[in-house]
Amino acid sequence: MVNPGSSSQPPPVTAGSLSWKRCAGCGGKIADRFLLYAMDSYWHSRCLKCSCCQAQLGDIGTSCYTKSGMILCRNDYIRLFGNSGACSACGQSIPASELVMRAQGNVYHLKCFTCSTCRNRLVPGDRFHYIN
Repeated sequence: MVNPGSSSQPPPVTAGSLSWKRCAGCGGKIADRFLLYAMDSYWHSRCLKCSCCQAQLGDIGTSCYTKSGMILCRNDYIRLFGNSGACSACGQSIPASELVMRAQGNVYHLKCFTCSTCRNRLVPGDRFHYIN
């Protein structure tokens, strides 16, 4: 599981502390052989899902990303926050609740999406030519 900026690890489980864990998704007891731990909680593999597309994230080899309390698959994380979760213009982090502009696979704060010639801010619906 990937949480940019966090190094949360599951609490150690010892022989004397084995007890039923509750799933953060459904609230039911987890009787699975292995415990799935994400966002400081335990999950059934079927209950850990992307907040956007509802894809199951409990499968082996599936990456899970978290930001601002959302659990996301890789595709939705990149779609919402870009490859780095930062604005392509200023490099600052983009909060999950903030509206953004997207162009050519890059993500920008609204205030940072400007014309490189006149520095006027571009808004949805404006026509522009993207220059790398």
